[in-house]
Amino acid sequence: MSLPYKNYNTWSVSVRWFHWINVLTVLALIFVGLIMMYKKELGITGIEAKVGLKELHVIIAYIFATNLIIRILFAFIGSASARFSAFIPTKGYMQSLHSYHASLKAGKPQQFIGHNPLGKLAVTALFSLLIILMLSGLIRAGTDIYYPPFGSLVSSYVAEQDVNPDSLRPYQKEGINKDKLAALNAFKSPFGKIHKYSAYLLMLLIILHVTAVVRAEIKEGDRLISSMFSGKKILIEKPQDDGKNSPS
Repeated sequence: MSLPYKNYNTWSVSVRWFHWINVLTVLALIFVGLIMMYKKELGITGIEAKVGLKELHVIIAYIFATNLIIRILFAFIGSASARFSAFIPTKGYMQSLHSYHASLKAGKPQQFIGHNPLGKLAVTALFSLLIILMLSGLIRAGTDIYYPPFGSLVSSYVAEQDVNPDSLRPYQKEGINKDKLAALNAFKSPFGKIHKYSAYLLMLLIILHVTAVVRAEIKEGDRLISSMFSGKKILIEKPQDDGKNSPS
């Protein structure tokens, strides 16, 4: 007797492109960021090497930020699977979470076309961290190495009165007003800490997220991994979100 599998459309092309570009850029940013943190231990010294690593990190971050901004735009104008409502917990969330938890305890896990209730919570947390990292990173890009979008404003602020701001070089004090540099360092320091510890938290959430996805794929038949490539889920049970703001 054949099982009643059914094919459901789930993640749109825009969601899948964002996901994999985000995966690649975040991994690249973490890799370069770790090199930056442990450059002395790796034998990387000198201003040029320091600036070069920062520039590489920022260039990758521009791709990451552009991808994230487009994703936020599609959360307003995209298909159902791209909207905020597809992953942000809303009215009735706690009830659906309790129901899902009960189904896990009973050994008959509920299936979903989109994210399950725990998945929604995880994606909301990840999305929030990505936005925090993007904003704090852009501020540090401007205050550290005078890169857009805030670099011109920063260099104009710290430059001595008769010095061309475009002539300033990262981590070099020639032509820079000492008092304004001290004020700038005090301003940017909290953003550096926010960026650093948000990155640590992101790495932890990524590990938890991947673990949960693999578990759901194996034990719940959620087909989440394959659906991020194909845009479709093949499910045996009737999805809990079928016909209720389900992705299309």
